[in-house]
Amino acid sequence: MSSLSLFLVVLLTGIALVVAGLGMALLLAPRSFNPQKGEPYECGIPTHGTSWMQFKAGYYLYAILYLMFDVETIFLFPWATIVRDLGVQGLYSILFFIVILGLGLAYAWKKGVLKWN
Repeated sequence: MSSLSLFLVVLLTGIALVVAGLGMALLLAPRSFNPQKGEPYECGIPTHGTSWMQFKAGYYLYAILYLMFDVETIFLFPWATIVRDLGVQGLYSILFFIVILGLGLAYAWKKGVLKWN
């Protein structure tokens, strides 16, 4: 079996599984036709005014910093599994990666991004 045909089989199988899962969820999931289900809800307190509001930029900065270090963790796990095969060059490259992320954290810390106001 060629690699293209194998790729197509895997792709079509994945699409079929997703469609089957969504179809089963539509058929088997309980449904509620209560009009309150579509209303905005937070902590049991009814909202006053519009639910669309502007957030402070600090929340976005926290999210970006979280993603930055989450991606760092995702890259470190595969590296840790093959660290012996990479040798000294692999060690230097991952240390460079960690130093760059550390500099990003130091910059954010110096700018006061991590202070909750």
